[in-house]
Amino acid sequence: MTGRLIHTGQVMIDLVLRIPSMPARGGDVLASEMALTPGGGFNVMAAAARSGADVVYAGAHGTGGFGDVIRAALAAEGVTATQAPSESSDTGVAVALVEKDGERTFVTGTGAEAHLQPAQLDAVGVGPADLVYVSGYSLLYESNREALLAWLPRLPGSRVLFDPGPLGASAPADVLGRILSTVDVLSCNAPEARALAGVTDLDGAARLLAGRLAAGAVVVVRDGPAGCLIRERGETTTVPAFAVDAVDTNGAGDAHCGVLAAELLHGTAPADAALRANAAAALSVTRHGPATAPTRAEIDKLLLSRQ
Repeated sequence: MTGRLIHTGQVMIDLVLRIPSMPARGGDVLASEMALTPGGGFNVMAAAARSGADVVYAGAHGTGGFGDVIRAALAAEGVTATQAPSESSDTGVAVALVEKDGERTFVTGTGAEAHLQPAQLDAVGVGPADLVYVSGYSLLYESNREALLAWLPRLPGSRVLFDPGPLGASAPADVLGRILSTVDVLSCNAPEARALAGVTDLDGAARLLAGRLAAGAVVVVRDGPAGCLIRERGETTTVPAFAVDAVDTNGAGDAHCGVLAAELLHGTAPADAALRANAAAALSVTRHGPATAPTRAEIDKLLLSRQ
């Protein structure tokens, strides 16, 4: 592996509260569990690093207790943060209210991660062998969006991986079109693919999306227990999933995306990379917590056991 994963998205603090049910307006409820953990783009970077990728965090992070937690977690995974901490604010927080049936409700308070400046990206040394990760969440923040729109077309031949997330399709149409035209790898789940393409047929969505990306781009669509679809070179194939007993699906998509990125940097063919990503996602849902991506050795072990 010669290239690095350059992550330009947002890392935040996740405050997870497990509650019996949502309180009435103006009411209160006691949480049975509470956890304060790094979230957002951290999960993707951790997954890629555990599969042997050299990972760089190029996003913004804050000065304060939350920023300190983020930086310590990145360092523990071997991820390098290129930006100096913001002097004006701390890292933001996403509050996740998890009801006993698993339903999740989110409230996000943004911080330094939403104020990435163009000059900060210009200072990131990117090479042609690198893979640049772009999050759909970045398109919702004006500063981050403008920084990416100015920076991506000037990359020195680096590949761009776009993960739209659940809100990517709600970005301004002109912005989304400009971003997609720079993308070499689109990694999303089935609902996100349908929302981006505006059609319900998954194969049709993959075809339409491939036509909106850079020439020769690859589309990877995660479809839960059905595995994932890959659209490349004008053909769509299905990569099978791994049957496991799931206990927590939180972070499975991030594990898939991070391992996919790591494998592409290793030079693995897209279909083989997707198979390893499917294995990573399967292992991640057998564990509680968001950053549950397995190591490369654990993925190898699962693949060998299914041969």
